[in-house]
Amino acid sequence: MSATGGTKAIIAALLANLGIAATKFIAWALSGATSLLAEAVHSLADSGNQVLLLIGGRKAKQRADGKHPFGYGRERYVYAFVVSIILFSVGGVFSLYEGFHKLQHPEPLEMWWLPLLVLSIAIVLESLSLRTAIRESNPHRGDASWIQFVRHAKAPELPVVLLEDTAALLGLVLAFFGVSLTVITGDSLFDALGTIGIGILLIVVAIILGIETKSLLIGEGASVEDVQAIEKAIIAGGETDGIIHMKTLYLGPDEFLVAAKLAFPAELRFSEVAKAINTIESRVRESVPAARVIYLEPDVARVDRTELLATDAIVIKGTD
Repeated sequence: MSATGGTKAIIAALLANLGIAATKFIAWALSGATSLLAEAVHSLADSGNQVLLLIGGRKAKQRADGKHPFGYGRERYVYAFVVSIILFSVGGVFSLYEGFHKLQHPEPLEMWWLPLLVLSIAIVLESLSLRTAIRESNPHRGDASWIQFVRHAKAPELPVVLLEDTAALLGLVLAFFGVSLTVITGDSLFDALGTIGIGILLIVVAIILGIETKSLLIGEGASVEDVQAIEKAIIAGGETDGIIHMKTLYLGPDEFLVAAKLAFPAELRFSEVAKAINTIESRVRESVPAARVIYLEPDVARVDRTELLATDAIVIKGTD
């Protein structure tokens, strides 16, 4: 997945959140609506998150060096994981605290129309930001559902922005209803409940982000489709008798490593094996461009085809 679409979505979300956060803080100071304060802190946390995602994307472009021979692609995963922590600690916990504080110490709303006006404008702006994220994600999503896209996307920026914008929009709706019911009934309980709802929503989104990003940090292999394409490319030219075993690992959102042990006829000379490996590597890179780091180990199959398939072999090609 290209980082260009992700960067555009991040910048759109950042600009929207900075403006919304400032407006919410001013409106909260004038009206005293706790839901508005929770939403202001939420927007501020989101702005910080988007700055972190931009920093992570920039750091990931550093060239590989002796200390990091496979490059810095995983920087994007690290910063996305930090984003989930900030969303949890700053946004979710603060909103819960404010909501329970308002339950214990209720305060009347001042200038009730102001928070409703600000929330209405914020809903429109967040909707535009979410629309940008959706539009940038659609080319990468393909036929997958949105849940599948968030769960399986290797580039973290777009899923993070999608979840953040969705949570922000739902949070604004909760705040709007909380303030509206408080205005109608005169009971600040609804404002407090709206704030607590925002906190719970943010914590749930933060947990989802944390789980998905943690999986990428630990190390995920290539998709089933890419693995099958690599296997097909390896055996397509007939240079090898088959794949004894193969492993893949994402080094960053846009590249992964392929390591495989290949079976070659025992009678081949070293120069012939080296030429065959170079040919296979070229074919794999052409078939799956994201397979940028490839290590192929030649070996002579010392067991028959049935035994290979019963152990750790992925593919074995040849005659019985």
